[in-house]
Amino acid sequence: MSYYDREDVEVSRDCPAVTIPYGSPVTIEKGCMATITQRLGGSFTVMVEGNLYRIEGSDADALGQEVPAEEVYVPEMPLSEKTIEEAAWVVLSEVYDPEIPVDIVNLGLVYKCHVTKMDEDKYSIVMDMTLTAPGCGMGSLIADEARFKLLAIQGVEKAEVELVWDPPWSRDMMSESARLQLGML
Repeated sequence: MSYYDREDVEVSRDCPAVTIPYGSPVTIEKGCMATITQRLGGSFTVMVEGNLYRIEGSDADALGQEVPAEEVYVPEMPLSEKTIEEAAWVVLSEVYDPEIPVDIVNLGLVYKCHVTKMDEDKYSIVMDMTLTAPGCGMGSLIADEARFKLLAIQGVEKAEVELVWDPPWSRDMMSESARLQLGML
């Protein structure tokens, strides 16, 4: 299934989800019909009775989909602040806004990704990111996903993701490929 393909599925068990764009937790009940509208970054965006929801990859089985394996990202060796930072940008490009089929890096939402060596082969990452709109209820969910992806990098012991609003995000911060993908060129 590509991003543009939609798939209708029957939910096979009660499934935790969050509403889009508000980020409120809900349960999609067993037997509901859902349309998978986006499958990116290990999570799913589904439409049920006209409402959008995000379902984590760990609950993919409820949609009749394969649960993705837990991954540890192994950066180039030897570990250094530089190789950890390069790995951070790779894993952050796997984090998606559930309403937009572009990752947070290409959307221009990541402002800073600073790596510090804590001790032998142990690193800390501090990341600043923003959202396309300050009132987006999905912000903490997207930030949490970014933090979990950063913690999955071999050698990363600590990761902090801060939501910041200065400078305010604008479409000019998007990569050219993101603007092209969204028809903004």
